[in-house]
Amino acid sequence: MIVGLHRLLIVTKARKHEKIFSQQDFVFSCFRGLFSCSRGSILLIGIALSLQGAHLRALRFGGQARAQGPRSAWSDYSGGADSAQYSALRQIDRSNVHTLKVAWTYPTLDQAGYSFNPLVVDGVMYVLAKNNAVVALDAASGKELWLHENRRGKITTHGINYWESQDRSDRRLLFANNEQLKAIDARTGQLIPSFGASGLVDLRAGLERDPSTIAVQSTMPGRVFENLIILGSATNQEYDSAPGDIRAYDVRSGKLTWTFHTIPREGEFGAETWPKDAWKTIGGANAWAEMSVDEKRGIVYIPTGSPKYNFYGGNRKGANLFGDCLLALDARTGKRLWHFQMVHHDIWDYDNATAPKLLTVRHDGKMVDVVAQAGKTGFLYVFDRVTGEPLWPIEERPVPRSDLPGEEAWPTQPFPTAPPPFARQTFTAADLSPFIEDPQERARFLDDIKSARNEGLFTPPGLRNTIEMPGNNGGSNWSGAAVDPEHGTMFIVSKDFPCMLKLSPSTVSGSLRYSMQGFGFMVTSSGLSAIAPPWTTLTAYDLNTGTITWKIPLGEVPEIAAKGFTQTGGHFPKVGPVVTAGGLIFTGTRDREIRALDVNTGKVLWKAEVDAALEGIPAIYEVNGKQYVVFCAAARATTHTHSIPGHPASTAPIPGAYVAFALP
Repeated sequence: MIVGLHRLLIVTKARKHEKIFSQQDFVFSCFRGLFSCSRGSILLIGIALSLQGAHLRALRFGGQARAQGPRSAWSDYSGGADSAQYSALRQIDRSNVHTLKVAWTYPTLDQAGYSFNPLVVDGVMYVLAKNNAVVALDAASGKELWLHENRRGKITTHGINYWESQDRSDRRLLFANNEQLKAIDARTGQLIPSFGASGLVDLRAGLERDPSTIAVQSTMPGRVFENLIILGSATNQEYDSAPGDIRAYDVRSGKLTWTFHTIPREGEFGAETWPKDAWKTIGGANAWAEMSVDEKRGIVYIPTGSPKYNFYGGNRKGANLFGDCLLALDARTGKRLWHFQMVHHDIWDYDNATAPKLLTVRHDGKMVDVVAQAGKTGFLYVFDRVTGEPLWPIEERPVPRSDLPGEEAWPTQPFPTAPPPFARQTFTAADLSPFIEDPQERARFLDDIKSARNEGLFTPPGLRNTIEMPGNNGGSNWSGAAVDPEHGTMFIVSKDFPCMLKLSPSTVSGSLRYSMQGFGFMVTSSGLSAIAPPWTTLTAYDLNTGTITWKIPLGEVPEIAAKGFTQTGGHFPKVGPVVTAGGLIFTGTRDREIRALDVNTGKVLWKAEVDAALEGIPAIYEVNGKQYVVFCAAARATTHTHSIPGHPASTAPIPGAYVAFALP
């Protein structure tokens, strides 16, 4: 009866949902601890009040009002608070993109890797370079203006945040460095001493764990909304990781404003989906990746990752809310408005790693503001942005059970009925790569695949080899999607990268644990994935209809392309596309190529080669009437991105640089 209700909740239409959700809350309270479901109740009470006057409130915050422009600036990570990775600039278009030339370059000078998305404000560009320094450049020439040195170590390598006061007298850059949130003056690069303690806020404080024993800093920037900066965290991958609380800090003082517990405490919604007091010892369920803000409505959309440990959950029986969820929170208070859980009781490390995308589509004859979440599973989930109602039914389907002692894998998982998946979700011996040339190596892979447990998506790991496809580093990942928010189209970079999982028992402080070394990536001696290409694809969706309009391999592997095999897709992508009003998609790949694609077909209209591989998101901006596209080309152009026995990962110096292009 409970399972039936759970499934009914997922597939019913919008009008029935409000009634059934209240029934769901009643069942949760009456049957505490017995079950969980993938949807929380939609809390509509108070949303109208929260939204009323939102426009007036936005006007009080100058920096955020500026961000509501016509998408022609790039003053925030991924182009704007909504993470669209879209530019309304159209000077560069399909008719002239082939004439693009290098406008300027700025070398990183430290031979280290960077995957940074530059920001541009008032003709000044902010980048990371020179041993993790924040550097201000003239955005039209690349000339260095100032430099703020940071300690070597962890930093928000993918981007930083910008905020300004209403009168623009106070302008700040915010980022994390070695577990400390920092605020510096955007005009001078000087630390702002009034922020936190002498310009720093310890991100390990306030989590009710010993700060000296935990790590929480993500490589991703947060999101600025009004006078708040909202941050997730990157806990470690092990049993003793930190809790994944989502927190908002005042951008002026550095004081903590609100906290959302992703592992609920006693009396909080979802606590029933964990063992009692799980929050005291279990970590993760964290938002290590990107988040998005609907500035008009004051809602922040946050994708969360797996509880820890990644591949075993015997110590955390239950569905484990709010792990692997899309969370919609009131950005001012942290109050939960609605949520959807993509993976119950995650034992595959299937984090939601891509920013939720905000766009408007025509659905059932009316315009609907939606949020779309791409997953490592290869699924794309699309919801009404306000209510959390799925645009197309999402069905709870039975999945394989665990045979590991102590593990209780969740019996069902949610499967979207539309749109169709963008990634392959099975891997058998018939899918083995033809580029494994060594007969002995090929035979070993075939034996491993044929002898492994392999029952499709959501096959639980155990004491024998288990195929995971998509792998835990496959599907969509950080920066890997872009949208045209007004036309309802979405573009997703996907990686086909199977894994082989196998756990081993150990005893720690008298407790039995199961774990494995690494993540089980199935990598050949060449450094390439064991699956047949394409290894990387770019898929275009029309979310007005929930269909795929085109799909292409993205990038190449130079060593194989030299032999005539050019439709393989690149190796191990960490690239973010950007869509423009000029009808283009700009992206870079590990093969050192920058490409401009036709948004309607995926056809390559222009490409240029740079000195290093590319990771992260390009920035598109305008200075004095001239449009520029700038890329961070500072990654290793190699297939040996991961160490395997006899074949260590490359540690070669990187000739990194920021490279800006413009029309002649």
